[in-house]
Amino acid sequence: MRYLKETPSQTAGPYVHIGCVPSFAGLEGMFGGRDLGDKMITGDAKGERITLTGHVHDGTGMAIRDALLEIWQADAAGLYNSPQERRGAADPHFTGWGRQPTDGETGRYRFETIKPGPVPWSDGRMQAPHILVWIVARGINMGLATRVYFDDEQEANAADPLLARIEHRDRIPTLLARREGDTYHFDIHLQGPDETIFFDI
Repeated sequence: MRYLKETPSQTAGPYVHIGCVPSFAGLEGMFGGRDLGDKMITGDAKGERITLTGHVHDGTGMAIRDALLEIWQADAAGLYNSPQERRGAADPHFTGWGRQPTDGETGRYRFETIKPGPVPWSDGRMQAPHILVWIVARGINMGLATRVYFDDEQEANAADPLLARIEHRDRIPTLLARREGDTYHFDIHLQGPDETIFFDI
């Protein structure tokens, strides 16, 4: 009897882009001409419009040019576009969810979004404004989850319940996006001395 050989395992690769961001993979006209998640602001959304941008670096420090990022965040009032929120309470002109590949030439990602407001913690304390990030890329078998906090929110960051639980305080800067005008820069390091804090969720 002849047996077929086992198919080699595949980490997140080109098939992720074909299914999630087909225009990046050269497949135009799917999903009504726009990739799902490429536009978070759909009208006259309330709040401060910002750009979140940066690179995803591998263990050697090189920018990864085929990573895929998804973000999920509250609106300017701290409300999520979610069935759990009060019906109609979240900003109807803001999706709260975005998906972008890193640029195939430069490795840069870019989200046009709204700066989120503080969100209540389970015990009533307020979480500092933040954005949840999920990353897949070559060499990653399971997506990585992290958060983006803002370097100009020092008081809120100091009181944030999740940041307060991080034992190695010197690593908190790996979660801080730095502001330049209306743009926040946030680089993600998968390994190495500047490795970003990832969360087991």
